[in-house]
Amino acid sequence: QLHLMESGGGLVQPGGSLRLSCTSSSDRLDSYAIAWFRQAPGKGNEEVACISNNAGVTNYADAVKGRFTITRENAENTVSLQMNHLGPEDTATYTCAAALYVCPSKISRYYNWGQGTQVTVSS
Repeated sequence: QLHLMESGGGLVQPGGSLRLSCTSSSDRLDSYAIAWFRQAPGKGNEEVACISNNAGVTNYADAVKGRFTITRENAENTVSLQMNHLGPEDTATYTCAAALYVCPSKISRYYNWGQGTQVTVSS
């Protein structure tokens, strides 16, 4: 079974940047579409970005377009989420998830999830 691990979360001031990483010790991530989700306290799970297995297609939520970038670093077996110009509204637990081949339209097609990394944006 594919096991995903996130890292890179932390406390950052408004306007700052963080880079999150998603990796696996069990499988090559380039076999899967990988998405980043976030969940803020009291709110539902929100897909913020997704990248297809061949990195040919990326999707972004409107709230993060122009600020977040999802990329693959295949040599490191990693999918990263570069987050710039962060604001308090970005505070959430960020989790990566895997689906087959291309970014799906149904959340049920994501069948492997990491445990999440906390991002807190505060002055």
